[in-house]
Amino acid sequence: MNKKPFILHLSLMVLLFIAYNASSLDHKYTNNNGVNIHYVAEGNGPVILFIHGFPDFWYSWRHQIQALKSDFRILAMDTRGYNDSDKPDLTRDYSMNHLVSDAHAVLAAESADQAIIAGHDWGGMIAWNFAFTYPDITSHLIILNLPHPNGLSRELAHNPEQQAHSQYARNFKMPNSESQLTPGILASIVTRDPNDREVYIEAFKKSNIRSMMDYYRSNYPDEPYTIPNIPFPSAGMSVLQFHGLKDTALHRKALNDTWDWVQADYTLVTLPQSGHWPHHDQPDVVSNTMRWWLKSRLP
Repeated sequence: MNKKPFILHLSLMVLLFIAYNASSLDHKYTNNNGVNIHYVAEGNGPVILFIHGFPDFWYSWRHQIQALKSDFRILAMDTRGYNDSDKPDLTRDYSMNHLVSDAHAVLAAESADQAIIAGHDWGGMIAWNFAFTYPDITSHLIILNLPHPNGLSRELAHNPEQQAHSQYARNFKMPNSESQLTPGILASIVTRDPNDREVYIEAFKKSNIRSMMDYYRSNYPDEPYTIPNIPFPSAGMSVLQFHGLKDTALHRKALNDTWDWVQADYTLVTLPQSGHWPHHDQPDVVSNTMRWWLKSRLP
């Protein structure tokens, strides 16, 4: 018996199953000053807006969508430049004010006057800044592997390990850095399920790698690193923060003193067995902790 056609057929069926599950979600668009932002929606209840990082797309939150949709209204967006969202041409189109505005546009499209904001990596930086900009809209804040900007600024200025960890960001800021990357290389973040890797490759083919680099060019600080004269604000809402301790991009010491920049209760969950993507590495732990934490704080 020739097993190869059977294996190919099985792989195709798995990919079709994944695509079916993705298409069964409600796929929506909102326009923010001429930029179309794609997001998926599922469930009913208090709104959670999930914001992915680099390199990723809305599918990053697939485990959390399934785990939480019975109790929450889940919105998971493609940030600009990624997958089915628009890819503006100019580097300045990726500055933080535009990224925060896109998140606000998604909530406005859903008529959500309050939401739980959750973000990972660049999505975490967007989430912090969204909370600073729209404290009345942000009921709770959930951050994955992105320290408070004050902590990150301090470590960049004074911690040689973080400075070394940030070499990749300095490389990304260089002209034409996108020429060194491909959808296949970017999809190497997927290590648990090879079928998911194919889904990521297809999404990254639809994305703009130059746009991904423009996040760094527009927002990542230049050398020499210094602590800003005016610190970033404190968060006035309850904060849940996850940090995979095997992260090789963001040093754990940047977490120190976060409690000084959160005015409400602050919960830190460190995951020694996780790397930069704890919601991929330990999805059940992350999802169940989110559920417990939110249930204990919501009316």
